[in-house]
Amino acid sequence: MERGPRLAVDVGTVRVGLAASDPDGLLATPVATLPRGDTDVASIVTEVRERGVGTVYVGLPRHLSGAEGASAAAARAYAGALAQAVSPVPVRLVDERMSTVSAHRALTESGRPGRRHRGVVDQAAAVVILQDALDAERATGRRPGERVGVDPQAGVQTLRQDDGTTSTE
Repeated sequence: MERGPRLAVDVGTVRVGLAASDPDGLLATPVATLPRGDTDVASIVTEVRERGVGTVYVGLPRHLSGAEGASAAAARAYAGALAQAVSPVPVRLVDERMSTVSAHRALTESGRPGRRHRGVVDQAAAVVILQDALDAERATGRRPGERVGVDPQAGVQTLRQDDGTTSTE
């Protein structure tokens, strides 16, 4: 695996949580919670550039059955916009089932009252997403998830699966 920090993004309808790894890709730590709006993608681009990020992971919220719903479609659209903004840094969609539940549990177990979770739960979920991705990298020797790219000629988002197949949206 290439050395370098990785960044994870937990996309919500109101907020976006960010987490980053150390250059060796061993440990995920919280970075920020950004409000969704006109500047969140630009803020992520700044984080990617300042940290020298080699890969950005975006959580893909699937149902427990593995099916994708409206939230997954929104995450895919966000990942596409982000991929264009941070290019040539690769963006990968990774399964984030249960990341928010795990984040709430971890915050509760750390003694943080439930009413104080809102401001940091997105960061904590991004940490869960990134740590899972880092663990998968170490276990397999490959970056997990689907690579998100943009065909500059057609302006079409192309998702490249790890098995080499592509789908166009």
